Amino acid sequence: MGERAGRRDRTIAALHGKFFNRAASLGIFGSHHKRPLRSRQVPRRRHHSKVADKGREGPLEQRSGFPEENETSMSDTASPEVTLAAVGLSRRYGNNLAVDDVSMELKRGEIVGLLGPNGAGKTTAMKMITGNLAPSAGSVNVCGIDLIDKPTAAKAKIGYLPEIPPLYKELRVDEYLRLAGRLHRLPKSALAEAVQRAKHRAGLSDMGQRLIGSLSKGYQQRVGIAQAIIHDPDVVILDEPTVGLDPNQIREIRSLIRELGDQHSVILSTHILPEVEAICDRVQILHRGKVVFADAIAGLRAFRGGHSLEVSLRRPPQLEQLAQAVQPAQVEQVSDGVFRVIAAQGQDPTDQLLRASLERDWGLYQLSPAQASVEEVFVHLTRQDEADASVAGNPSSETAA
Repeated sequence: MGERAGRRDRTIAALHGKFFNRAASLGIFGSHHKRPLRSRQVPRRRHHSKVADKGREGPLEQRSGFPEENETSMSDTASPEVTLAAVGLSRRYGNNLAVDDVSMELKRGEIVGLLGPNGAGKTTAMKMITGNLAPSAGSVNVCGIDLIDKPTAAKAKIGYLPEIPPLYKELRVDEYLRLAGRLHRLPKSALAEAVQRAKHRAGLSDMGQRLIGSLSKGYQQRVGIAQAIIHDPDVVILDEPTVGLDPNQIREIRSLIRELGDQHSVILSTHILPEVEAICDRVQILHRGKVVFADAIAGLRAFRGGHSLEVSLRRPPQLEQLAQAVQPAQVEQVSDGVFRVIAAQGQDPTDQLLRASLERDWGLYQLSPAQASVEEVFVHLTRQDEADASVAGNPSSETAA
């Protein structure tokens, strides 16, 4: 037994270094091992190894995951409700402007959905928000701490789950979470409690001794979320957290994200539109690197609703007859006896509909503003942006992630 335990300890120690390097490369932990790129000139830091840092006292405290005294005072002077403020973020790759003047404000207890088609700039924006990529322009403040001036202290306030969770399937859940807690520089006295709390919140209370490789993908995703919240961050950023899950697992992860929103600020990056509608309080839609829409979910649904009516008729006419009665509006059939009338700019077809229904005995029994689905608004906004770009003679070829 002793020899077996010794081999396991050596395996875990080897994985520790491997895991640290991978996590640091992703910018998951507030690590000084990977010096972040900077968007303005600052004194260049020397690179230190983990072993060398253990022998340094003063500088190590300054580079640790805990804010210094003056950093805490900065946070205290900021609004307690605002946990993340990104202003005017832009990122250029050569001649390609991947992200163009994107701003975002996040408050405690709020879940914001970051939507966009492939290549819209979502991943680039998130890399800048997490401090893993320097913006060409703009600033990011996390709980009042400037991410560029004090990257380690700011990152300590962020929990991040990449699209591919940084899991090591050779480890048990408890071992992995203890490792994550140590990399977040949690005190030894608080580590056990932090692991238990993260497992409880992620629905992993009975999974501590299970090998991660033996868990279903849904539970592996839960482990990834647990490592993102083990240090109790103010801001949790989740990149495509439900990709590849079955319907039951998707419902469980969505429920978990809603629970996280009770105590943290959450950014959910996804291209799954119903997910945003089910979970988020607000939504920002990116297309070609720009924000084309930013509002509450209700505002998103009403975006086209103000120009459309939903009509229910007991004795409906042919679609062509109804369309002729409300010209120049367009008519779509939603279901038997139910139609959507999309008004032309500046037109209100209500009077036309009422008059035609009475004269032709269509049996109108319901007339209300139509609320477009999130998907319809998304398609409308992104296609409109493409049309505007074509008219301007400047169609872009966005290739950012």
